[in-house]
Amino acid sequence: MSAPVTAAAAPPVSTSPFTPLRIPIFRMLWIASFVSNIGTWMQNVGAVGLMTELTASPVLVALLQTASALPVFLLSLPAGALADLVDRRRMLLLTQTWMAATALVLATVTLLGLNSPWLLLTLTFMLGLGGALNNPVWQTVTPELVPRQELPQAIALNSVSFNLARAFGPALGGLVIGYFSAGAAFLLNGLSFLATIYMVYSWKREPQATSTLATERVVAAIRGGIRYARFAPPVQRILVRGVSFTFGASALFALMPAVVSRRLHLPTSFYSLLLSCMGLGAVLAAVTLPRLNQRLSIDWRVTLATAAFATGLLGLGYADNQWLLYGLLTLVGTAWMLVLNSFSVGVQTVVPRWVQARTISLYLLTIQGGMALGSVVWGTVAEHWGLPLALTGAATWLGLSTLLVLKFSLRTAPETLDHTPARPRLEPVLAQEPAPTEGPVIITTTYRVLPEHRPQFTYLMEQLGRIRRREGAIGWGLYADLAEPARMMEYFLVESWEEHEQQHDRGVSRDEADLKGQIRQLHQGPEPPHITHLLAQHYRPTVTPPVMVPGSTRLVASTAGEATA
Repeated sequence: MSAPVTAAAAPPVSTSPFTPLRIPIFRMLWIASFVSNIGTWMQNVGAVGLMTELTASPVLVALLQTASALPVFLLSLPAGALADLVDRRRMLLLTQTWMAATALVLATVTLLGLNSPWLLLTLTFMLGLGGALNNPVWQTVTPELVPRQELPQAIALNSVSFNLARAFGPALGGLVIGYFSAGAAFLLNGLSFLATIYMVYSWKREPQATSTLATERVVAAIRGGIRYARFAPPVQRILVRGVSFTFGASALFALMPAVVSRRLHLPTSFYSLLLSCMGLGAVLAAVTLPRLNQRLSIDWRVTLATAAFATGLLGLGYADNQWLLYGLLTLVGTAWMLVLNSFSVGVQTVVPRWVQARTISLYLLTIQGGMALGSVVWGTVAEHWGLPLALTGAATWLGLSTLLVLKFSLRTAPETLDHTPARPRLEPVLAQEPAPTEGPVIITTTYRVLPEHRPQFTYLMEQLGRIRRREGAIGWGLYADLAEPARMMEYFLVESWEEHEQQHDRGVSRDEADLKGQIRQLHQGPEPPHITHLLAQHYRPTVTPPVMVPGSTRLVASTAGEATA
């Protein structure tokens, strides 16, 4: 038997924040993403400016944000399911092409003077549809391109790309609109997608292990992703901490424009400078992230960054000195990047590949939900009781949210992050292979356990039951035979035979294999536990051709019934 691999054998973790850029395909996609992000911010500035020219209605102007955000809520979960089911490279090409075509159509109608408020809203919504479908699959690509130990730096670099674009995109958009028109900004946005399309097309993705089974239905895949998150404590902890943080942090983005104009009485250019300070803070966080990861645990990083963000909110509510505000917003940008980077890395590493995109889509939906709900709450508080009190309330919420570390720690044992199957599942012995869509299917396993071992056995089986549900079971139970106390039977229920075959394709996870090893030690007898596969049976009446009654000229219909699987 080979010696176990120790921590000393692991490859050294680079302390350079730019290490992932040495990988050619990641570097090319990062540059393309940065260009595309610049175009997106130019698009946003152009859309707001054009809408104010087309209509004086504040409702239609506000609906631009709704048109951008609504697709995320409508399509986040289906997008995650699709990203887990189809080829991710092809899906990226499709979504990027969709957004490029929509942006170019918007540019054309604007340059020709044919735009209208409702057409602008419609095309903005269509762009949002492409973005909602693109986001989960884009985030799942990064773990394919870089080694696991460099994933935090890679995600931090992606965040830097977004924040740099947020700092420079609006300014460039303003220049283009000032010298030319909003249509020119839309045209540049459409062309910016072409760089990403070319890079994704050039990506020679490594062949992925494919299943011979039919592709999961999207609705079933969505249910499977939600079920996995429900029975995966590491995912639950990230979602709880994520929604708690963004609910409080949303006050900054919702109220900062009002603080600049109403409390400080400063021009919009000061607001742009504050955004640039946030972008600078994000870059500083990316540079220091590798060393922080080595010196601080994820819980400490999130706790300290959350406290720093709360400090920035208090400063925004009460500080008047512009240079102090520049410093505080730089601190806020650093904290924002550190927290979201920790969540993003966590959600991409605590789940296996087959459910990764669905988990990311749940995370994105949770983050968006926290931002949307928080914006409404803190905006309402500010309207009734003033901006300083609203920002103080948000800072207090963030301070209290750090106590969640006591119950929802983000630390995960490193060995649980290896999602390579421990071993394949044993193929079932069948007299007849069911059709993939037939079901439901009940799988039973019968053990023989001494009465004195039953408490320990029951405890271990309940842990296994959580894994069964996480892996796709829609029902689970453990029963004791009243006539034979040593006989214990576990069952779990899956929706179809295809679903059970998918479980076999994924193999036995390491935590499941470890549990089963402990459970088998409590099993008594020379024979291994007995496994059965039971397929649901349904009565389906069939109609036979009419028959001639002897001595009559009438045809009489004859019906018969059969039990079919």
